[in-house]
Amino acid sequence: MPRTRNGGAFAPTPDGGDTLGRVSTTRDRIRGFLAEHDPPTPCLVIDVETVLERYRALAATFADSRIQYAVKANPEPAVLRALAAEGATFDVASPAEIELCLAAGAAPETLSYGNTIKKRADIAFAHHAGVREFAVDAESDLAHVATHAPGAQVSVRLLVETPASVTPFGQKFGCAGAEAVELLLRAAELGLDPVGVSFHVGSQQLDPTAWELAIAAAAKVFTATAEHGVVLRRLNAGGGLAIGYTGPAPATADYATAIGDALRAHLPGQEPELVLEPGRAIVAEAGLIRSEVILVSRKAAGDPHRWVYLDVGRYNGLAETENEAITYRLEVVTDHSGEDGPVIIAGPTCDGDDVLYQRTPYRLPLSLRPGDRIDILAAGAYTASYSSVAFNGIPPLRTHCIPAQEGRNPGAD
Repeated sequence: MPRTRNGGAFAPTPDGGDTLGRVSTTRDRIRGFLAEHDPPTPCLVIDVETVLERYRALAATFADSRIQYAVKANPEPAVLRALAAEGATFDVASPAEIELCLAAGAAPETLSYGNTIKKRADIAFAHHAGVREFAVDAESDLAHVATHAPGAQVSVRLLVETPASVTPFGQKFGCAGAEAVELLLRAAELGLDPVGVSFHVGSQQLDPTAWELAIAAAAKVFTATAEHGVVLRRLNAGGGLAIGYTGPAPATADYATAIGDALRAHLPGQEPELVLEPGRAIVAEAGLIRSEVILVSRKAAGDPHRWVYLDVGRYNGLAETENEAITYRLEVVTDHSGEDGPVIIAGPTCDGDDVLYQRTPYRLPLSLRPGDRIDILAAGAYTASYSSVAFNGIPPLRTHCIPAQEGRNPGAD
């Protein structure tokens, strides 16, 4: 894996420069905010202008498709307000996310309840709030939707076999094709509106062919339901669009080409409404975590690796470092000259699992000291929303937002 040293930065870096080029302007804006306000660390800073840029780029690339922001990626109110003002729709997973979106100015009909695991009270709450679209993958959940959200639109989530993503879902969500057909037919019998099929190929999916395999499976459900008189009209292709962290990721256009080709091959002439639910692709590169080095130590005099302990770890923002799945790019803010060396990076808690990178090779300056600041790039997704309430008494990751340029986004604060 190639590495770079640039202005005090020591960390794995992507093979290509496209992501780094896009991130640099965002990073400069965020660092200007940090220099001016110097908030306590650790903290996440979100550049709302970048959120809007990413959303607009996706909307332009996937023209005539519906882009539903996955709120779970980052539910910060300023982010939701900006996207609502831009005309985005939203994938929600709970009553709390519904309330956040409505408070941000989103219309209830722009919300889709994509979580297939929900209480009856949650369904009733959503329906009362005006949500009219639900995803299901089990007969009992479908019955609950029919009872507590009569007449609602439903999509059945399909369990698909695709190449493994960086953070796969396993078999927790979705059902087999035959069961999906039965659920959609049953939905019609219950007076619901069976609109389509949904699937998810896994978060941070680096293989665009995954969508071709999933769409092929979904097309069989479309055909089978039509044979029974139920014509589906919507295909929710989920999220999973990847970004470059310490390695390259496909361009958005590559995903669009793969999805478009698959639709033409497996659903010719049907042209269902295409829905995408990106979260990471919209908000990840808009965020940066500023952290502080708490301690640097060696376990033995001859150990080539130093242990570097940060004030942010698995439980207060970096949950996606579990199994070292997401490898963030790190940049040392404090100026250091001289050589660098290998490190193991850990979080601040008294939990043995709070080790971020032990197998992934990272190198940091030999002169690194407690109190030095380290920036964690492209950290806007699945960080603050994953942090614990107060494990070890450490508060959740603080979030600050830089508003979009005046006049371009009335929803930011």
